[in-house]
Amino acid sequence: MADHPDFEASAKPIAASVEASSLRDQLATIRLAMAKSPIRKQLLWACLGIVAVIVATSIGQVLLNRWNEPFYDALARRDMQGFLHQLLVFAAIAGGLVVLNVGQTWLDQTIRLKLREALTVDLIGEWMRPARAFRLANAGAIGVNPDQRLQQDAGHLSDLSTGLGIGLLQSFILLVSFVGVLWSLSSGFVFHVGGYSLAIPGYMVWAAILYAGTASWLSWLVGRPLIRFNSDRYTREAELRSSVVRVNENVDAIALAHGEADARRRLELDLGTVLGAMRRIYSAQINLSWVTDTYGWITVVAPILVASPVYFAGDISFGGLMMAVGAFNQVHSSLRWFINNIGGIADWRATLMRVADFRIALVETDVLHHTERRIEFGENPDGRLTFENLEVASRDGCTKLAEPHVEIRAGERVMITGDPRAGKTLFFRAIAGLWPWGSGRIGMPAGEVPAFVPRKPYFPLGTLREVLDHADAAVSDAEISAVLAEVGLARLSSSLDRSARWERELSDDEQRLLAFARLVLRQPKWVIIDEALDTFDGATLRRVLSMLEARLADAAILNIGRGQHNVEFFPRSLAIVKDVERPALKPVRVRAGAIEPPPAVAKAHQQA
Repeated sequence: MADHPDFEASAKPIAASVEASSLRDQLATIRLAMAKSPIRKQLLWACLGIVAVIVATSIGQVLLNRWNEPFYDALARRDMQGFLHQLLVFAAIAGGLVVLNVGQTWLDQTIRLKLREALTVDLIGEWMRPARAFRLANAGAIGVNPDQRLQQDAGHLSDLSTGLGIGLLQSFILLVSFVGVLWSLSSGFVFHVGGYSLAIPGYMVWAAILYAGTASWLSWLVGRPLIRFNSDRYTREAELRSSVVRVNENVDAIALAHGEADARRRLELDLGTVLGAMRRIYSAQINLSWVTDTYGWITVVAPILVASPVYFAGDISFGGLMMAVGAFNQVHSSLRWFINNIGGIADWRATLMRVADFRIALVETDVLHHTERRIEFGENPDGRLTFENLEVASRDGCTKLAEPHVEIRAGERVMITGDPRAGKTLFFRAIAGLWPWGSGRIGMPAGEVPAFVPRKPYFPLGTLREVLDHADAAVSDAEISAVLAEVGLARLSSSLDRSARWERELSDDEQRLLAFARLVLRQPKWVIIDEALDTFDGATLRRVLSMLEARLADAAILNIGRGQHNVEFFPRSLAIVKDVERPALKPVRVRAGAIEPPPAVAKAHQQA
């Protein structure tokens, strides 16, 4: 439906742009999503569990570090009994660490799973609020390829957040555990230079901080562009996937038009942008590798070099040296967490930006123009449908009815026509509450749920029975078969319990016929149709109108279309006109709350 000329003309200028959000905004919106999640308690318990496991693991690693001194001293003394005893101690410590490591792995995977569930369910819930997905799709670049943000980006963010979060927590706890150990080990370090003695309290702690600090600073300078490069890559990947899906869904039309060469050219261009984005990432990663790999190799000997002056001066034993080296490595390893994960942090930052900005846009996209007037929706207690001075705003003017005051009573049949570019589809969307920008008032019949029939019907995945009565109480097979026969789809009566992608199995006209069969099975009191009758030939149209006459005899039916199909069925006619003198809508930046459609329209969307 988005490719309809009337719709394109009005939708293109209405490109809402969500203001560039900060890291604080992005973290706040993700925190809000987690706070609203029904599984937040399960996620919280898993997080508390992994904190306890990491603390216990850190205690075990401190004990293991202390084990270094008696073990290596026993080796230096060639003490076989002491050596065997220390092996038993090692087995006990290592056995406990193995159990803790397995438990940490299980909790890690549980957190990833629960975090993805909470985040994706929240995004789906926000996306599927009445009319919101439609408005987001026409709100500019933020609404392009929501499938990637819901599926790939949300899953990737969950994995990165869990991995980086657990790694950072583990590094912090290890740092706290071993800084004290390293400080006490290096408190007695005395340097003898030219007959002078120089004592530096916590010498190895300061050495580790200086060493890791310089490496982190250089890594950030070199790796920071990866945030932008990763975000660009995900956008390009989404465009390539969208192009592939578009080609796959239109293979018949491409083959008939001999358009394979053009399709291939388009796919190759999209692939080229993906490869270009990946080259930029790889180039930045190579530059980052020069820093991280250099520091990695230096780290092999750095702790021994730092402690060697004190060892050669005879102030510590060989076992003490190895214990100091182990503690230095643990402290340095904790401090260089940022260096080791700079690529992952850049990827996480880019993914967070995509997911959080998408959620922010979902919340804010209901209001695209805070300076524009909006159509007023209300309910008429006497059961009428009314249009009072209704004007639907668009880029090239305002769509409105030729009559400023229109009243339609229950059971009336009304044909609404207009010129090809008068904005008939836009008018239909305004009645449905999808397009609220304009002026005037739409009064819906109180207590009634209108049934909206678009030109292109939607069928959920499932059996044909579910497609036909998914929105209402179940009806008998005999009733379904009778209705299918009336619209010329009797052959489908034997497929009621077969699951299929019906939009692929049926032709366009058959899909519309199936939509009208579903319509009469629902028995609505008000029906509003958007050009869905225009494509039928004379015999098919008469069959459909005859069915509507027989099965929806008391329903009010408004048909928005190109011409007067049947004067007997639609005795009343209205005209849609375009006022090109009205000013155009202007795109603006907004940060506002959502405006919900009127109750009857919201209920209709929930049932559709």
